[in-house]
Amino acid sequence: MTDPDGGPDLDMVTAALRADSADVAVYARVLTDSLGGALPAGCVTIERTRSMSDRVRGRPGEISSITVRLGERVMSLATGSGQPTAEICREVRGVVLSRQPVAVQEWVAELAKALVSYAEQNAQAAQALRKLITGG
Repeated sequence: MTDPDGGPDLDMVTAALRADSADVAVYARVLTDSLGGALPAGCVTIERTRSMSDRVRGRPGEISSITVRLGERVMSLATGSGQPTAEICREVRGVVLSRQPVAVQEWVAELAKALVSYAEQNAQAAQALRKLITGG
């Protein structure tokens, strides 16, 4: 589960992130549940689309996009238009310096790398990755 120096193993994190990526809507929910509550405030942003029925019944609605901010890296996955779209941006002080559309599997691999790197510097992120890997 961890590499020799005690941090989360990149391969394990990547495998855990890929486990549910076939169905993007389910995948967005998994990311929301596993990362949204575990990482510090502001790291994960979730946008939802709420139908009138959702509003009347007090439901949160369907996830339309998830954005993970780790340092200068901003990784977004949009699920709303049927075909998922993923992009990786480099942002400094709120200014986007680069924006790169990528395939979902590449996005997953880059997210795993960014999470492992972030976890090396942040104990709360390391704990979130352990929970993601073990499913707990």
